Amino acid sequence: MRSATSEGYLAIAHDSGTEEQPAHELLERLAPSQVSAVVGLLQDMLDPVARAIADAPLDDKPVTEEERQAVARSEAWFEGRGGKWIPMEEVLADFGLTTPL
Repeated sequence: MRSATSEGYLAIAHDSGTEEQPAHELLERLAPSQVSAVVGLLQDMLDPVARAIADAPLDDKPVTEEERQAVARSEAWFEGRGGKWIPMEEVLADFGLTTPL
């Protein structure tokens, strides 16, 4: 039996005659941190935006020569900096911004 909780989640009552019972039994064997991970996974699976992204077709368009050159330039830039990215604080400072506390 399912019922909605005040948080909008479905609460599934234990019913030994349902397909859900093995899932309940497995969940009960998990450590609290593992339960949190499973809850996050289930929320992602049920989120329509995450589902749409997961179901979206792969970008199968061929890479253009312009894109290939842009990637080569960015890799050369990155290697020229010793393989180090620009810290976010530095990027924001270039625009007169700071990170929120």
